[in-house]
Amino acid sequence: MVAESSRLPERIDRDAPIFAISVAARLAGMHPQTLRTYDRLGLVSPRRTSGRGRRYSPRDVERLRMIQHLSQVEGINLEGIRRILQMQDLVEELQGQVRELEERLREALIAPAGSRFFTADPSGSVRMGSSMGRPYPPRALTGR
Repeated sequence: MVAESSRLPERIDRDAPIFAISVAARLAGMHPQTLRTYDRLGLVSPRRTSGRGRRYSPRDVERLRMIQHLSQVEGINLEGIRRILQMQDLVEELQGQVRELEERLREALIAPAGSRFFTADPSGSVRMGSSMGRPYPPRALTGR
């Protein structure tokens, strides 16, 4: 029987820095020197160990594969790839903000009428609260 603590997690964190450069290079189908170059250019930024060794996450390996596809199949140069990756990162960030706002809207809609209120601080941040003694999670809407 396998001990409970030795079981693998059901879901592996896509951002966990688990692959050494040689493993990440093999998984991405690249030479390790190519990964070093992409790190130096800022296309992929692996985490570092205390000894300064690179550790790549599954998300980093996906990104390396995308870079390889864009470069070799689509014929896009590295500056074009950098811009595509920046836009992709921005889209993912904005999608996360949309998910958070949707959740906050759901919370506000299920609250009883008259129990919701908003406060603003001098910086323009807005906070949602409840007059029913049940404060909403302390999340701020940042002013622009």
